[in-house]
Amino acid sequence: MAYPWNITLPMKKKSHHHSKIAFLKDSILRGKPWLAAHCFQLLQEVGNPDTSVEGIKLEGKVALITGGAGGIGSCTAKLFSQHGAKVLIADIQDEKGHLICRDLGPSSASFIHCDVTKELDVSNAIDEAVAKHGKLDIMFNNAGILGPKIINILDNDAAEFENTMRVNVLGAFLGTKHAARVMVPAGRGCVINSASVCSVVGGICTHSYVSSKHAILGLTRNTAVELGKFGIRVNCVSPYVVPTPMSRKFLNSEDDDPLEDVYSNLKGVALMPQDVAEAVLYLGSDDSKYVSGNNLVIDGGVTVATPFNIFDQ
Repeated sequence: MAYPWNITLPMKKKSHHHSKIAFLKDSILRGKPWLAAHCFQLLQEVGNPDTSVEGIKLEGKVALITGGAGGIGSCTAKLFSQHGAKVLIADIQDEKGHLICRDLGPSSASFIHCDVTKELDVSNAIDEAVAKHGKLDIMFNNAGILGPKIINILDNDAAEFENTMRVNVLGAFLGTKHAARVMVPAGRGCVINSASVCSVVGGICTHSYVSSKHAILGLTRNTAVELGKFGIRVNCVSPYVVPTPMSRKFLNSEDDDPLEDVYSNLKGVALMPQDVAEAVLYLGSDDSKYVSGNNLVIDGGVTVATPFNIFDQ
């Protein structure tokens, strides 16, 4: 008989919490209906089996997330917290950042104001993480902007181009630099950069945005080579269009628009912020302990498809 609880007992770190799981499992397997009410009570106390000790991937780790008050950043902060990490959210959106930390709880998350184009802000954020938690394990350089929606290069303003590059590229550079400052002496660490499908193809977005994401991929690869000898992994994630406030604003969409009308190669499923957060979780966890210099593309196959493929004939 198959049971819907999918409960497995941990091999170590047994506690009263896990003895409840064992009792519940034994009761179900022995078919004692008179224990049903108590079993359901125990299920509520135990919670989601996916967050049991053996399912937690970031226990004891410390993570700093720039742009942590945005769509992908906040989703990643919540997921990291669920998996046992201490999270420091760094953003210029103070109110949103504090609200997210309040939801996650003061023991799990904290906020610091940080403009990633200012080196002192980035350096202070790194120092805050170390001062508060004694180390930094994961640096997620997630802060970024799309910039103005100006397609024709003749209409592009140099100052606006520079601003996009400063936030997206300089921000990732400063985050990587100061994360390395504390990770190199520790002999370990993980840096994850937010890139985009625009890091590998052209024609999807504006010149400034595409240029910035190509640069982030180059930065990722170069720093992965340099920092590997110190035990530090550097990777990036490259999602396709994700329904976030920033994407909706750029596309002039409604606040609740799922952006399902955007071209997709993979039918029947939509890319969500949670999917990107799960990819970042993988790169930040020991599951990817030998993965470095990688660009994890999350696009449903868009970037490997040609608009003239034979399957559409």
